[in-house]
Amino acid sequence: MLTQLPGKLTDQISLAKAFVVIAKESKYLQFAWELSAQIRNSQSLLSNAATRRTPLTTRESETAVREMALLLYQAQQLHYDSATMIMRLKAKIQALEEQMSAVNEKSSKYGQIAAEEVPRSLYCLGVSCGQFNCFKLKESRYVVFHLVTDEINYAAMKAWFALNSFRGVTVEVQKFEDFTCRGDGRTPIKFRNPKYLSMLNHLRFYIPEVFPALKKVVFLDDDVVVQKDLSGLFSIDLNGNVNGAVETCMETFHRYHKYLNYSHPLIRENFDPDACGWAFGMNVFDLVEWRKRNVTGIYHYWQEMKIDRTLWKLGTLPPGLLTFYGLREPLSPAWHVLGLGYTNVDPQLIEKGAVLHFNGNSKPWLKIGMEMYKPLWEKYVDYNHPLLQQCNFH
Repeated sequence: MLTQLPGKLTDQISLAKAFVVIAKESKYLQFAWELSAQIRNSQSLLSNAATRRTPLTTRESETAVREMALLLYQAQQLHYDSATMIMRLKAKIQALEEQMSAVNEKSSKYGQIAAEEVPRSLYCLGVSCGQFNCFKLKESRYVVFHLVTDEINYAAMKAWFALNSFRGVTVEVQKFEDFTCRGDGRTPIKFRNPKYLSMLNHLRFYIPEVFPALKKVVFLDDDVVVQKDLSGLFSIDLNGNVNGAVETCMETFHRYHKYLNYSHPLIRENFDPDACGWAFGMNVFDLVEWRKRNVTGIYHYWQEMKIDRTLWKLGTLPPGLLTFYGLREPLSPAWHVLGLGYTNVDPQLIEKGAVLHFNGNSKPWLKIGMEMYKPLWEKYVDYNHPLLQQCNFH
């Protein structure tokens, strides 16, 4: 019985949200407020349980279910019959979808313009990543950083790492245009959102072909700060899986149904909608298993299935969720702390985190960056460097 209560509570939350919409339209504002408060309380219980990685206690579950059931019963007494609810919700959903579509289009457009704006100081410097990431490694002489960029930034990045020393770490800079890993005659994949037009965002699915001699790698996005030693990642047992990643279905409940279109039979028949989401940005890849499982081939298959663009939302994570389904090993959340480019993050998580990820549009080097998190990035910038001073970098 206890194991069924969290599921029942989740179902109650979904039903209560529908009643809130109807109650507001019917001017029952006090009742709508009470329902909303109970929804927040139930969500908080589930979130806390997920965060502490222990199930809800019997007392917590039964109390929350009972209190929500009482409010739902009151809603039924207000004559919110099923037929009425369905008609009104359909009309409401259609209106909201139209509004959301318009808002999302504008938000994506303006947010992307702001995120892609290159500050004059960075333009002057000629490179927008690399020098700002902190290296924390005990045995730096055994470490090689493989940096991949495009032709526009290649010369500047190559020069920067040639002119500066990074505690003995070997840094290999390569440009995407030189890779011949796609020798199968496939044409480049096209995307609608400018953020995902760059093939660099999809190069992660070809790592074993780009680096055929490597057996294991730690993958880092270009908007991270490494503040703790990462050498321990190479000794983590992935238990035969390919991708070691931090799960994101804890506090924000990022599960597969958020990213994939479950009205499509291909998705519905192959993937659990409640499967836990995870994050790109700091991943451990076992390239031996990758090659053995032909993971790149799986990626190609799903890209070909998405000809009509109806299987998933925009981005590189959704195809990643499909590609690595059943091939992922969860890592401790302390290895990868996300959200510093768009939301508030628990200070304790930031302090303990090995890799801080500024995912989102509000990058710390931009004017639209979140002010409270800029120091986490800026403390690794050597403002006394002659080139930075010459470019008025501040």
